[in-house]
Amino acid sequence: MTQTPARWDLTGRVAVVTGAARGIGRATAELLRDRGARIVASDRSDEVHALAAEDVATLTGDAAEEDTARRTMALAVERFGRLDILVNNAGRTLNKPLVETTAADFDAILAVNARGNFLHAREAMKVMADGGAIVTVASVSSVVAFETQAAYASSKGAVAQLMRVIALEGGRRGIRSNAVAPGVIETDIMEGVVEGDGRAMLRSFGDQHPIGRIGQPQEVAEAIAFLASPAASFITGAMLMVDGGWTAQ
Repeated sequence: MTQTPARWDLTGRVAVVTGAARGIGRATAELLRDRGARIVASDRSDEVHALAAEDVATLTGDAAEEDTARRTMALAVERFGRLDILVNNAGRTLNKPLVETTAADFDAILAVNARGNFLHAREAMKVMADGGAIVTVASVSSVVAFETQAAYASSKGAVAQLMRVIALEGGRRGIRSNAVAPGVIETDIMEGVVEGDGRAMLRSFGDQHPIGRIGQPQEVAEAIAFLASPAASFITGAMLMVDGGWTAQ
């Protein structure tokens, strides 16, 4: 087993990871725990409770609701006494042409991706007493446009700007705010969004990445863990592209 560099070690820290039942969220929760952090893992799915352990507290709730954000931060303080890291990962996607996207579609995506991100960041900042790190899971869709992503791209553009505002307001308190922008990652995010095998559909985009394949959740988790760690102590307001070179084209 490779020894973790001291500056990447998270021993003694407490981290909240939203959308932790599967995909990037689960990989991140597991990696932060491996690095020494105690975890509060939340998700709308009961599957998140499979992560429960002495050093992992779990809860279910809708990320778009204020009560969920408040309960999440309260659980971190009640169970582990503090909060040092927030990974704002919970999100939904939608692929519809603009003229077919309803107001309800748009509101539903913005509610989870943008409103949920805002609520969790706001509540986290209230309890981060001695500095901290907030890492937002944005997207290549935060910076480049794709057809059929009117709602999703709007939501991810919003969280990218929110990340920067948090960096400005949190800086004086020692709270850093950064984002990762994944390219196409092999997760279940397309489940119920497209017909057929969503993972196979995602893998079909592999040759559109200069690196020649799509990414894995663990690869995004590594970037998140770095930004959350002391190794990134002078990095704030930044977006780290974890996209296999997609946006370099």
